[in-house]
Amino acid sequence: MEHHTSNLLYQQLSKKLQLEVLNIKKMETRDILNKMYVDNDLCKEDIHKHQHYTIIKRSGIEKIQSKNNIQVSFELEHIEKSMAVVKATAIKGEKVIETFGSASNDTSHNKYYTEMAEKRALSRAILKMMGLYKYNVYGEDESDDFKQSENK
Repeated sequence: MEHHTSNLLYQQLSKKLQLEVLNIKKMETRDILNKMYVDNDLCKEDIHKHQHYTIIKRSGIEKIQSKNNIQVSFELEHIEKSMAVVKATAIKGEKVIETFGSASNDTSHNKYYTEMAEKRALSRAILKMMGLYKYNVYGEDESDDFKQSENK
């Protein structure tokens, strides 16, 4: 009986501790996002809240890039009539990030696939460089589903 009681008490304490850790993580995420907002001179027009994510608009991505002196170069990796893939290489000091952006008739409402792939690659490179994906931050250009008008 004593073992069962201590096991039950352990489970209750464990659940309470897990909830406290979750609350701390949420608070840390909020603090980190607030710091990013302030440090990069972002305004409410640069960001909008999606139901599950924080979305940074093009203006915000470019402010973050400028404020943090992130240099980005692009290479066209693949192009066809109905799709394009662009590689972005971002450099900040000694840190280098490579990532890709793509666009096709399945993933983009407009037909400017190369330009859309470049925008997506830039957003991904900047957000990766700043370590923002782990906080559910995405660039508005990464998906047509992230456009503010569709998520109000």
